[in-house]
Amino acid sequence: MRRVGRAAALLAVLGAVLAVLGAGTAQAAGYRYWSFWEGSGTGWTYATQGPSLVRPDDGAVQGFRFSVSEDSQDSAKPRRSPGFAKICADTPAEDGTKRVALVIDPGTAADAPTGQTPPALRTACARVAPDASTAEALASVAKPLRYNSDALLCAISGYPGSGCGEQVSGNGHEAPAASASASPADSAAGSGDSGGSGGGPSAGVLVGVGAVVLLGIAAVVQARRRRG
Repeated sequence: MRRVGRAAALLAVLGAVLAVLGAGTAQAAGYRYWSFWEGSGTGWTYATQGPSLVRPDDGAVQGFRFSVSEDSQDSAKPRRSPGFAKICADTPAEDGTKRVALVIDPGTAADAPTGQTPPALRTACARVAPDASTAEALASVAKPLRYNSDALLCAISGYPGSGCGEQVSGNGHEAPAASASASPADSAAGSGDSGGSGGGPSAGVLVGVGAVVLLGIAAVVQARRRRG
């Protein structure tokens, strides 16, 4: 009977721990922002530098995708494969210039800020100076661009009409304590940091788990003393 009682107490503790962890996961937040990608063959690689720092060669393909994601590890890629030959088919090479193919993907309705509708995905071939950055190539074909005071790219071709790297809750709504400076969009704007939070439990969740475990241990100990 003692073993049954102990097992029941431990199961109760385990259930409480899982409940706390589940609550923390359900409240996981992401960020709504334009991510920056570099085409490689038929796929995309998350850029390790911002578009203002990258100076692509002639024939490069660069991509931008607007979406909600927690960090660079789960950020949505552009939904069009990089294909320079097709995108720049009608833009012949010229001496003293370079061509950069761009895929601009505003994302889906689920990623859009409240009350806004994403425009259609489009491609463009930018003809720019040999030393031009990706940001300059983008500006030549997708104005108006909008940046914030930290040089974070907020809008391409005017989309979205407002907001900039805002934090959103797990249900897709803006979080009440949003902080764009902590967003993974910082890397898309040129900070060079493509890492992220990884989506693990927060410090508050871990503290809550510890408290639950301690209470459970105390209950088991007390039960043993009574039975002893």
